[in-house]
Amino acid sequence: MATRILPVDNIIELLGGPHVLGKDIRSHLALIPLLRKGLPYAALEALSCTIDVSINAVARSLRLPRRTLARRKDQNRLDTHASERVLRLAAVAARAIMNFSSVQHGRTWLIAENRGLGGVAPITLLDTDVGARAAEEVLIRMYPSYDI
Repeated sequence: MATRILPVDNIIELLGGPHVLGKDIRSHLALIPLLRKGLPYAALEALSCTIDVSINAVARSLRLPRRTLARRKDQNRLDTHASERVLRLAAVAARAIMNFSSVQHGRTWLIAENRGLGGVAPITLLDTDVGARAAEEVLIRMYPSYDI
């Protein structure tokens, strides 16, 4: 099953929008230079705040070492590796929020064990691209008629 691409606006909003990212992103391709440079640390903070999951919990689920994250906070910028993982979380969270029409219900789906994902919480799979695709496929199966 092919994963349908979510509108970039939904993802950008979770990352704090143009104010945090420093530019108005209108396409997925426009994210590439930003990811290569590294997302601002504030994007992680904005995402964490919006989905109401602590930065420590996000770091654990994305397998981002706390010491490295502390260093990145001091530098005000994530590295490429961490930026891609944060973007994966934002993309899956945006789809969950859209599916459930609520940030709270989307958050609950992200952190709850899921039978369709082998009994683990979706957020724990987002440290890999394969895990993110599996989580997105579960969301798409839940709402197959969504035409994005």
